[in-house]
Amino acid sequence: MPFPIYVIGSSNTDMVIKTERLPVPGETIMGGSFMMNAGGKGTNQAVAAARLGGHVTFVGCVGDDSFGHATIEQLTKEGIQTEFVQVDIQQPSGVALINVDANGENSIVVAPGANASLLPDRLEEFFNQLQRPAIVLVQLEIPIITVEYIIQQCAVKSIPVILNPAPARPIRDDLLPYLYAITPNESEAELLTGIPVNDTNSAVKAAQILHRKGVSKVIITRGKNGAYWSDGKSTGKVPSPIVHAVDTTAAGDCFNGAVAVALSESFSLPEAVAFACKAASLSVTRMGAQPSLPTRKELAQFKSVHHHE
Repeated sequence: MPFPIYVIGSSNTDMVIKTERLPVPGETIMGGSFMMNAGGKGTNQAVAAARLGGHVTFVGCVGDDSFGHATIEQLTKEGIQTEFVQVDIQQPSGVALINVDANGENSIVVAPGANASLLPDRLEEFFNQLQRPAIVLVQLEIPIITVEYIIQQCAVKSIPVILNPAPARPIRDDLLPYLYAITPNESEAELLTGIPVNDTNSAVKAAQILHRKGVSKVIITRGKNGAYWSDGKSTGKVPSPIVHAVDTTAAGDCFNGAVAVALSESFSLPEAVAFACKAASLSVTRMGAQPSLPTRKELAQFKSVHHHE
């Protein structure tokens, strides 16, 4: 039986405008298509993991408004447990305003709303009930004090934590030894280590610094260049399948959800990274955050079509 996966994090409603190019400050661009999707790193990763076959519970905080109620309904539809989703009657649900250009590049502004209310005292009941075996996946769109609390509580219970350090924010070094794995992208890896990551050599150096700080498993995601992994003893790089990208929103979330599923099924680290690279590559071929996240069946069909020559 795969381990249950607990994704603790943010939920947002994404309001997306697709346009030829991103506006410069002070500029209004006419012409663009609008869509509204469920988003937020936490719920994106939960949905990614659930669609890929994970047994997922989402832990987070929404507002008592139409966005918040829709979020809970949507998660339930995806087969995700929501008993630990709190409703904050003071704060609105989180929203993100996203512009996407013709090349799939994006610019995003997030109003966190109720996500900022997910403070440690709201998680006490959850941790009282949390039992092994389990995997916890967490990101940085919730208060950093809460992330620290989650890492500490999981350490007490010997539950592996995967930290996706996104969006990029500094993290206390003394918490890093308690992580099972960390999954920064290139810019996040640079923030954590001071090493600008732009090729395999720099990824190796950044991973070595993270190992020295006590992280046991490092996965650095490199977009279309795939991912580099290291467990301190062995290392490797996994190429990304070649695809035509239309929207990179949530590709990192898809990757992290996929890593959690693979590890919950006892894949080795290189197998988990390869599985996640494939899932993320498939996600960028479709528009939207959660609408782009693939199912396990789609992933199985995908490998027969796209591969490196």
